[in-house]
Amino acid sequence: MITGASKGIGKAIALEFAKNNASVIINYNKDKEGADLIEQGIKGIGKKAVAIKADVSNFNEVTAMIEQIKKDFGRIDILVNNAGITMDRTLKNMTQDEWNKVINVNLTSVYNVTKQALPLIQKNGRIINISSIAGLTGNFGQCNYAASKAGIIGFTKSLSKELGKLSITVNAIAPGLIQSEMTNKIPFFRKRIMTAMIPLKRMGTVEEVANCALFLASEKSSYITGEVISINGGLGL
Repeated sequence: MITGASKGIGKAIALEFAKNNASVIINYNKDKEGADLIEQGIKGIGKKAVAIKADVSNFNEVTAMIEQIKKDFGRIDILVNNAGITMDRTLKNMTQDEWNKVINVNLTSVYNVTKQALPLIQKNGRIINISSIAGLTGNFGQCNYAASKAGIIGFTKSLSKELGKLSITVNAIAPGLIQSEMTNKIPFFRKRIMTAMIPLKRMGTVEEVANCALFLASEKSSYITGEVISINGGLGL
């Protein structure tokens, strides 16, 4: 199950998992067309997929989604909490609504989904949370976003201690500057400046993040839990 999987990093993870024989639950909120296209693409390669609409910041909508998953699949082997938004503004100018929306979609959703999905996650399950370099280093004009992504890291580390006895691993991925719909909103010259600061001198791809998620979902990562893996081309050094 992947939240926010109709585009960007979530879409790439959904497709990569399907290529590696997973049945995929595609969660989306507004982009039905994008989610349906991914569902059709996965079914086109002979794998099972279902797109389910739910606002993951809404506890009751998540309840309904989990009930449908329980009915259709019976269990969840891998949960990827990926849903996220940005509403960038300096704190001086940030409204209460801009703060609350980002915290609710990015962080509260992780609680809503993980808490309700836990009864369906069995021994040796995997929980992968998508954080951000902003949660590690902060970023100008992103107090709300950075706080939400830092919260995901704390959530990840705490939950890994709770679920270790069940052999369920909980890890986070902290992407840096990744080419996606979200970073397409960054002005061209600002993006050029940011890219110049990256030791590898390029933006990352959603596929590179998906490859990391695939590793964390595999048996090859069975002794890794409570960790944050940065994918940033060296930007955080």
